[in-house]
Amino acid sequence: MVVKKKGRSFYEIRPEGGMRVPAYAYISDEMAGQKETTEALGQLANVACLPGVRRFVVAMPDIHYGYGFPIGGVCATDPENGVISPGGVGYDINCGVRAIGTSLTVEEIRGRIEQLLVDLYRTVPAGVGSAGNIRLSNKDERRLVGEGALWAVTNGFGEEEDLLRCEDGGRMEGAEYSAVSAAARERGRTQLGTLGAGNHFLEISYVSRIFDPDAAAVYGLFEGGIVVLLHTGSRGFGYQICDDYLAMMRTAHTFEPPDPQLVSVYLKEDLGARYLAAMRAAANFAWANRQVLTSLIRGCFERTFGRSYTGLGMSVVYDVSHNIARLERHEVEGKKMVLCVHRKGATRAFGPGHPDLRGPYGKVGQPVLIPGDMGTASYILKGTAASMDKSFGTACHGAGRILSRRKAVKEAQHRDIQRELGDKGIVVMSRSDRTLKEEMPEAYKDVSEVVEIVEQNDLARKVARLVPVGVIKG
Repeated sequence: MVVKKKGRSFYEIRPEGGMRVPAYAYISDEMAGQKETTEALGQLANVACLPGVRRFVVAMPDIHYGYGFPIGGVCATDPENGVISPGGVGYDINCGVRAIGTSLTVEEIRGRIEQLLVDLYRTVPAGVGSAGNIRLSNKDERRLVGEGALWAVTNGFGEEEDLLRCEDGGRMEGAEYSAVSAAARERGRTQLGTLGAGNHFLEISYVSRIFDPDAAAVYGLFEGGIVVLLHTGSRGFGYQICDDYLAMMRTAHTFEPPDPQLVSVYLKEDLGARYLAAMRAAANFAWANRQVLTSLIRGCFERTFGRSYTGLGMSVVYDVSHNIARLERHEVEGKKMVLCVHRKGATRAFGPGHPDLRGPYGKVGQPVLIPGDMGTASYILKGTAASMDKSFGTACHGAGRILSRRKAVKEAQHRDIQRELGDKGIVVMSRSDRTLKEEMPEAYKDVSEVVEIVEQNDLARKVARLVPVGVIKG
């Protein structure tokens, strides 16, 4: 595998062996020289071998090693003769980020941040296998996987305006409850309205800098303003669906992948269609989950500040998915065609004028939410028209790990991460000290560098920088 520099923070792997298309990597020179990046790019080259892959496969600057597909990888296949791969979506289907803006300022919140976090910690179920206070009946769960975030709104968790600020309106059409196993259904019945563990989090941040005042005004952002970031997905429901279909595909696949973890089936096959329907069900579960959590978070703010959430200006900025496969229209060899775009650890970044953007975002481009580590910063960007040609309308999804969880725990074994962050003015609460060590800031790349590479290549443009003041981890 030859990785050749083609431009500023832009590398290419020309087709060789079984590769059907080139692989492009938006990475720095330093990243290109790292063993971890080379291993992940090897996975990307394997992805380029999939049947029906079109144009190119892409690595974002937050790329790191994953299951089959690298995390930070993008691939588009032709539904007529191409495959779909659960490894290209990930176990946590529709893991994503939601940003909730407020009219509060950092000065107003500093004296109450601990009080607020304690209420959030008690109210939002978090941790491995955490269960929520909602128990779904068979009927409710069936409706939920068909309706997504709309089910949550209909049942009193938020308002219809929230749905306008979600990708796909918080609902993917074509979800089928019948494609979901009994085991996945059972896991989902108790996990709606829960945060989970690992890198999932709830973060209270403030806007430390505005880069694009016009876009920031459309997004409802202002310097010093408080923004809540919420990162979670479909929990055990989606994990089980991925596990179920990987097992079925291992015995039924008709294409021998270069890596067994890249097991996949043709989209036109019954199993491919059923996986897509089940994946959409999990995506809808995740959107409903983030909608329910939004309602719980608003309630905590109301109790802390003694005002309604509307009086606190708590509006959804946007909700993005970064583990999903979608049928989208893209240009290939001068012709518009439908492609199945796999984004694993990558965020949709549609630019101004795209028909899938609703309301005012159609004029400026969709918000692209990029969380960093819990001790540094996060960013909100805007999508660009150029990204459609360069990355199938995609940007990065975060900072990207540079240390495995095991290595992070080993390096932080004698450190008190909670105290260290507290010394920086960041209040952190977690169900597990091990989680804090796994998620220590040094376990991640420099998010500012990652975002800079994205902007250099015009995949998305910076709108605002956020700095954390309070974090909850599972």
